[in-house]
Amino acid sequence: MVIAILIILGLCLGSFVNALTWRLHEQSNTKDKKKLHELSISKGRSQCSNCGHKLAAKDLVPLLSWLSLRGKCRYCHKPIQDNPLVEIILPVVLVVSYIAWPYVGLDNLWSNTEIAAFGGWILLATGLLALAVYDLRWYLLPDKIVFPLTALGMVFVGLLVASYGDWDIARDAALGALVIFSIFYVLFQVSGGKWIGGGDVKLAVLLGILAGGFLEALLLLFIASVLGSIYGVAFSIIGGQKMSRKLRIPFGPFLIIAAFIVVLFGTDIVNWYSDLILSV
Repeated sequence: MVIAILIILGLCLGSFVNALTWRLHEQSNTKDKKKLHELSISKGRSQCSNCGHKLAAKDLVPLLSWLSLRGKCRYCHKPIQDNPLVEIILPVVLVVSYIAWPYVGLDNLWSNTEIAAFGGWILLATGLLALAVYDLRWYLLPDKIVFPLTALGMVFVGLLVASYGDWDIARDAALGALVIFSIFYVLFQVSGGKWIGGGDVKLAVLLGILAGGFLEALLLLFIASVLGSIYGVAFSIIGGQKMSRKLRIPFGPFLIIAAFIVVLFGTDIVNWYSDLILSV
């Protein structure tokens, strides 16, 4: 039952992510008050991103509407810009999170604060996916998503502290934030923004909070670097482009993927590696 609910919730939130990223991008490109009202997240009605036609309820069923319309707008017949993969990814993330959730007691009975923490994680996962989609499409990590998510990350840590009565969780989160932010800030200053973007520096605090420790923070950076390198090589081969400093690769999505991995499996990976080193 819980998994079924998470799948439905994930589909709905995935659809929201598509709408959110498009609306935020369009808002950044206009100063027209009427247009801004139409693009409002809370007040504006859903519309086709091509023709602007207001969408009916039958056009808004996550994934099913896209499939029934074969990926084209019912009114202008142009390809729907919303990516159905986004609506598929989030349910998968939520279900995997529930199955592998590390922040629950050995009796597997969730307290109210643990349930609240998982609810916070659902919101964090939704926001992180929105950042990944935005960065992939427009090479930018908007402050309107990064800063609220950072605040939510602090609340998330507070709920974990309340669940376990362990202030070391807050200390480790602060240490993780300091590690990643310091590394990114130095890279940004030394390279003048060529090696890493300002948005990544702002995102660093949230990433470190979620990593929750010194070794976990380093693991997050390692995983993101490996994934980014693999993508860069594959992109250059498939796209027929030579690897160069001018090749633009958004790093945000790889940082976010790494954050998902570390939140759910980071402690186990660190413990496995520590045991491996000690056994040598």
